[in-house]
Amino acid sequence: MPETLTPERQEATASHAGAGPAARLAARLSGSTLVWPVLALAALVVVNLVVHPDFLSVRVQDGDLYGNVIDILRNAAPVLLIGLGMTLVIATRGIDLSVGAVAAIAGAVACVSITGSSHESALSTAVVASSLALATCIALGLWNGFLVAVLGIQPIIATLVLMTAGRGIAMLITGGQITLVHNTHFDFLSSGFVLALPFAILLALALFAITGLLARRTALGMLIEAVGINPEASRLAGVRARTILWTVYAFSGLCAGLAGLMISANTSAADANNNGLWIELDAILAVVIGGTSLAGGRFSLVGTLVGALFIQTLKTTINVIGIPSEMNYLFKAIAVVAVCLLQSPKARALLTVRRRARVGTKAVAA
Repeated sequence: MPETLTPERQEATASHAGAGPAARLAARLSGSTLVWPVLALAALVVVNLVVHPDFLSVRVQDGDLYGNVIDILRNAAPVLLIGLGMTLVIATRGIDLSVGAVAAIAGAVACVSITGSSHESALSTAVVASSLALATCIALGLWNGFLVAVLGIQPIIATLVLMTAGRGIAMLITGGQITLVHNTHFDFLSSGFVLALPFAILLALALFAITGLLARRTALGMLIEAVGINPEASRLAGVRARTILWTVYAFSGLCAGLAGLMISANTSAADANNNGLWIELDAILAVVIGGTSLAGGRFSLVGTLVGALFIQTLKTTINVIGIPSEMNYLFKAIAVVAVCLLQSPKARALLTVRRRARVGTKAVAA
């Protein structure tokens, strides 16, 4: 992915052109939106290594890989999937608060479909149920797109409607009960392994790669950014803004559906009240931590990947270092706020000023 430099950092980079390779490298890195998230992720890994020196160890069991790193990657897969859709939605100046509810609906549709089949444990049953759930989620995404693109409702309000009603819909589908399924093929979405790696990881990375190719190797990414930067100007330039909005919200629904299937497969059950609960907030945090602006425009899929890994590693760190459960959310909030503050334009500008002062002092001394 091409690196995004703010205007301030571009100026700083230019001013350091004659300051030597080290200074130019420092200026370039400081301008990247990925620097602080990557450093924060590395800091979490260091903390875990201090507490448990074997934190990064990976063992092979029955030909498959296991360990803390594998668990983090697998558990981060649903957040990454939803984060991919959320990234494109936010790039259009939108937001999708309904993804958690859509994930719950996906699990409800799939599990009810499986339990209602006369061949509950068959592969075809799992495939049909999953396909029906994904089709439902895409339709829900199109509904959000219709409210935003056609009716002109603010995205936060349009998706808040489905966020509120979605879990009620999931409860109607399941009859208000936790629906248990007995289908090993469905469970494979979360617990299966391919080439020694969890299938959930490979699925999330495959969608990440496909999304990156479409967004950066075709005109789609440029059109999404154009709509996010200035919808009216893009419309006057011939960009079909409505089609773009419909597309990103439908894609967000698809990603939420895949994440919902993964979450339900992990427990072999559909729990309308708890499946995907608050995952929309984790996805938004992953996107913002990764450097995508809520104001729309330029976006970073790589940043979203780093953000998802940061969120999941933070959850693991909280458990590893033994923070009391009542402090979990407070600790998580403090860590996230710290990363966001370090990424803020004012903080980056302050670092630039200090760096220029140091370079100037060295030049005078020389």
